[in-house]
This record gives sequence, C-alpha cells and structure tokens, in this order.
Amino acid sequence: MFRRQSFSFSFIVLVGLTALILWFDNVTERLPSGADGDLYQQPDYIAENISGLRVEYAQSIQQIFHAKEMSHFINQDFTKLNNVHFMHAKPDTPPFRVSADQAEIHENGKNIYLRGNVNVIRGTDEDDKKIILKTETLHLIPDQELAKTDQSVIITRLNTTIHATGLKFNNKTNTIELLSHVRAFDR
Repeated sequence: MFRRQSFSFSFIVLVGLTALILWFDNVTERLPSGADGDLYQQPDYIAENISGLRVEYAQSIQQIFHAKEMSHFINQDFTKLNNVHFMHAKPDTPPFRVSADQAEIHENGKNIYLRGNVNVIRGTDEDDKKIILKTETLHLIPDQELAKTDQSVIITRLNTTIHATGLKFNNKTNTIELLSHVRAFDR
C-alpha cells in the first residue's frame, strides 16, 4: 500500500511567509538612527534640480527660486535647500537676487535662513550702481522685504567697498543699517 503525507495549505503559506520575511530582512538596509534614535530626523522627501515661481498678481510681485537639492523634514516642518538661488522682482524697484550654499525655509517661507557663501545683488547685471553684498549667514523675511545678519559683511557699490559686522537691509525703503565695526574704502 502506498501512503501519502499531506501538509495543510496554512502550514505551507506560513513557511513561505517566514522565508520571505527572512529574505527581506537580509536584503534591505536598515535606516541609520540619529543620536536620539528619532527616525523623524530623516527627510520625508528629497527632490533634485528643482525650480519654483510664486506670483502675486495684485502687486505684480514675482519670487523665483532654483536649488540643486531640496529636502523636507516633517517633524520640524522646514525645508532645506542646497546650492540655492532666489530672485524677488517687484515693479519700480531693482531686482533682488540671492544665492547661497544652503538655505532653510521655515513657516511656509516666512523665514529663510541662508548659510555659506551668501551673495546678494540688488540691481541688474548691466546696472553699474547695483549693490553687491557678501556674508556667511543671512536671515530673509520675504513678506517684509528684510534681510539681516549679525556676521561680517562686505558691501560693494560703484568704487566703494564697505566692511562691517551685522546688517539690516530693507528693500522696501532702500535702506541699509550697518550695526558695528564699519570701515569704508574707495578704489
């Protein structure tokens, strides 16, 4: 007599799922945990070579940006940009262009913190009266058209170069307030 052993369908599925789980565990890479073990320190999305445009039609204001890489962090609700360029254009005022190695955008663009090789140009490239500002950190408040820093700044306009520590720049009123250690040089 010929005897046949049978396994139940449930047992076969259980063994298959166990093998699949063990295989996934071996081929997947574990996320590195931060110092506090918080997985939310990782960005929830990353985009490369991204550009954006914001237009306020009532005031004819345009704000344009481009970044090499953008990462959004959901737990702190901020966006980090690498190799970033901003431009703010408004009728009857010179364009305001900013570039930096990194930027952090907080509160849906109400506060922008720039770091590393920050360059600001107010005016067009053809305008010989344009203002060029260089610093390492800069805090932008776009709604108020303000830029400020407590770091060393170099400002160039025409043949004059100004070195100072700290600055408040109001694009609405076209005023620059230098906070301390101000030195000016003519070329």
